[in-house]
Amino acid sequence: MSKILIVRRAGVLLSMLALFSATAAYAQNRWVSAWGTAQQLAPMPAPPPMPPRSSKDGKPVPPPPGPSPIAQTPQELQDQTVRMVVRPTIGGSMVRIQLSNASGGEPVVIGHARIARSIAGGATAPGSDHALGFGGQPSITIQPGTVAISDAVPFKVAALELLAISIYLPAETAVNTLHPLGLRTTYIVKGDHAADTTLSGAQTNRSYFWLTGVEVVAPRPAGAIVTFGDSITDGFATTPDSAHAWPDLLAERLQRDPRTRQMSVINMGISGNRVRRDGAGLSALARFDRDVLARAGVRWVILLEGINDINIAAIPGIPASEAVTADQLIAAYTQFIDRAHLHDIKVMGATMTPTEGLWLHTPQTEAIRQALNDWIRTSGRFDAVVDFDAAVRDPARPARLLPRFNPGDNIHPNDAGNAAMAAAVDLATFAKP
Repeated sequence: MSKILIVRRAGVLLSMLALFSATAAYAQNRWVSAWGTAQQLAPMPAPPPMPPRSSKDGKPVPPPPGPSPIAQTPQELQDQTVRMVVRPTIGGSMVRIQLSNASGGEPVVIGHARIARSIAGGATAPGSDHALGFGGQPSITIQPGTVAISDAVPFKVAALELLAISIYLPAETAVNTLHPLGLRTTYIVKGDHAADTTLSGAQTNRSYFWLTGVEVVAPRPAGAIVTFGDSITDGFATTPDSAHAWPDLLAERLQRDPRTRQMSVINMGISGNRVRRDGAGLSALARFDRDVLARAGVRWVILLEGINDINIAAIPGIPASEAVTADQLIAAYTQFIDRAHLHDIKVMGATMTPTEGLWLHTPQTEAIRQALNDWIRTSGRFDAVVDFDAAVRDPARPARLLPRFNPGDNIHPNDAGNAAMAAAVDLATFAKP
């Protein structure tokens, strides 16, 4: 046998071994969404109403808006660095990010992006900084309505550690796509400082600009749980920079339990979001593909949506076209279930929490909420159910929040209420293969 033939056969053998090795590595690991947020079109939704006042004719009218956890955001950025802090809920050996220009408008030019470990005050840990490329290039232009995924970089991520994602925007860029209620401080500074460990003179905010996901490579059977909902899932009444929204607390519970440490939690709540109609972001029906089905490694979705459909329909003078019935929302829920099952994703139905005391609460809105909760509990259509209503209601007056869970707006559970919601989820559900 000639030396050339031997060398060729050896090369083929090495190539086959490399292929088998890569295949084995893929079989043992998978990309999983470790953190995420649902992007929407600016401007931000208005703050939710506070307790009612009555007009001269006795009809409820909206009170003056109270303080909102949603801070004002700049309308445009140019020659500025934005540093956003995220908390992945599962660990992994490699990382990549996802940026979105979902709301359209003009193309968004990312001069470059970096990832590092976050420490206090917007600083990053020295020596932890990594550049993120896009198809081997440092910059990328994100066309309207599209998503950009960065190249993967070796970066050991621990569950629940804080990471800093920094992006530099060289050109004048309208802020059209963002998540207003980020609940973690974001830092904006003039000039290109994405690689700097500290940011001097930064302005602060609490929104996520274009950043919509962080994914890691994790050992199988790792998977993601998407919490899909409105402001109650978004963490509206919880303390900023504290991870007290119920999805954050659920992630902590999962990591403490050896049976469920392979599961991440991604918060896809949008404050003000509705199931059937656009408003604060696309309707839940319209964004389900983008925010649930298109996420990496999703195995479960926890569905808590519908209270805004009910309440907005009760606004005095609202057009009749905004009306909603329990049957219409039930039909929408079955759509979520069927679409998720097509992708082998299971759905946990969550009962809607009480709203008595809200200026829009009426016997009619309460009847719809009760009818939906009865269907969620008893229909058998969901793969599992969590009774958030029972977890936070006042036993003496079940249509309202327990007083110690009520921040004063009669609808959004506070830190303690979110803890009760997270505790109500049966972790054994996610321990099953």
